[in-house]
Amino acid sequence: MRKIYLKSGIGDETYAPQFVFESNPTANLQYALDEAQQGMFSSINSLLAKTKIDPSRIDCLIVTCGSFSPMPSLTSLIVNLFKLKPDVKAFNLSGMGCSSGVISINLAANMLKQSKTIGYALVVITETISLNWYYGDNRPMLVTNCIFRVGCAAALMTNDPSCRRVAKMELVHSLRTHHGASDRAYKAAFQEEDEKGNTGIALTKDLISVAGMFLREHIKILAPRVLPLSQLGLYVYSVICCALSGGKSKPIVPDFTKAFDHFCIHTGGKAVIEHVGRVLRLGDELTEPARMTLHRFGNTSGSLVFYELAYFEAKGRVRKGDRVWMLAFGTGFKVGSLVWKADSDLGQGSDDNPWSDCIDRYPLKSW
Repeated sequence: MRKIYLKSGIGDETYAPQFVFESNPTANLQYALDEAQQGMFSSINSLLAKTKIDPSRIDCLIVTCGSFSPMPSLTSLIVNLFKLKPDVKAFNLSGMGCSSGVISINLAANMLKQSKTIGYALVVITETISLNWYYGDNRPMLVTNCIFRVGCAAALMTNDPSCRRVAKMELVHSLRTHHGASDRAYKAAFQEEDEKGNTGIALTKDLISVAGMFLREHIKILAPRVLPLSQLGLYVYSVICCALSGGKSKPIVPDFTKAFDHFCIHTGGKAVIEHVGRVLRLGDELTEPARMTLHRFGNTSGSLVFYELAYFEAKGRVRKGDRVWMLAFGTGFKVGSLVWKADSDLGQGSDDNPWSDCIDRYPLKSW
């Protein structure tokens, strides 16, 4: 584990659950509940204080936690604590992997679009490590112990047009693609037991190549929706040439810097960031938020792209009208995109920005 960790690009200030620091670390249900509640409740309290929205006005609640699904559900915990109204539409998502944050935002947006009345959707994106710590010695399974860390994000969405003057961002596009029909993709990240009966999630060597392969498939659908005409024309021309050549030539990867001002790409690990950067032809400046987020917070699963957004906010880089692309991968294998447009300048944020105590040290000179 130490060898894996030293090559991971993760720093020494990330957050882990309490049991990890005990002399004989063994997690139980209470540890997992404590971990989930601390992240969720503090994030929601902060969000409601900022937005000044009474919990009774929340019409839809979506909670996503990939690997922990207690009874009562995590949504029920929130409904109970914050006394949400009886007809709140509650969704508890699990097993979605690191793409769950993108998926939950997509679901909330669809719920609000279908509503005939003005409403509010609360999205809570978390993960728990406590009950998913791997105690065996299978190397692909040990990777998860080394890179996954504690993290949580909460967002409030609305279909009220009058909120444009106070909202941070507007969701312009969302796209989800599922590639589980491919056995190779389906098994790229997989929960199973090792030969000694220890349960863990294996991150196989196929994961990087699968991510690159299906990112290209994802781009084929996303590109026509977001690219300017100049780039779209070049892309379509390359696709036609590929078809006429019988696959001997490959479609070009469009220049997405012409469509987006900022990139929040999947911080699944050092190799994933580097591979996505190569596929999308993004230099170090554009992958900086992902690399620095991995160093400071590790892989926080579904919430990772929102830690990157907080990095931009802490740096004061996002200006009104800027477009931000969030890209995340998930087990199964899924690729998800969110395209946001900033409704205002995102300044250095408040004291509860997760980067507020360390942003002056970033970006690092070496990583």
